[in-house]
Amino acid sequence: MEEIEKPMYYGAKPETFEAARLLRKNMTVHEKLLWQRISNSQICGVRFRRQHPIDFFIADFYCHEARLVVEIDGEMHIFQQQYDDGRSAEMEKYFIKVIRFTNTEIENNIESVIQRIENETKIRMKSPPWGI
Repeated sequence: MEEIEKPMYYGAKPETFEAARLLRKNMTVHEKLLWQRISNSQICGVRFRRQHPIDFFIADFYCHEARLVVEIDGEMHIFQQQYDDGRSAEMEKYFIKVIRFTNTEIENNIESVIQRIENETKIRMKSPPWGI
């Protein structure tokens, strides 16, 4: 199976993959800080992917085993709450849960962020809502 056809991409198009590639090359400071803590299966032994295509969206971080998206919201997200809510609702159609953190949370309380990601991952792995 070609990489782009894998189920974890939920039908993402080639242009979404290209946009994700560009975002990986230009991660924000806060994305880099979190990536250092969740890469290499540091959370519950599962793999998180950065700037991961899902349908026509790009998730900041995605764990397919737990169907969990982690988003880091910068200041611009204050003005796009309705868009973010709609985006989360679209992902829920695939049984994906979206959890969000602000740049300030990453900067000032990363241990709490990591704990919440671990807790959510454990819950979703223990009782997957997509019925494995």
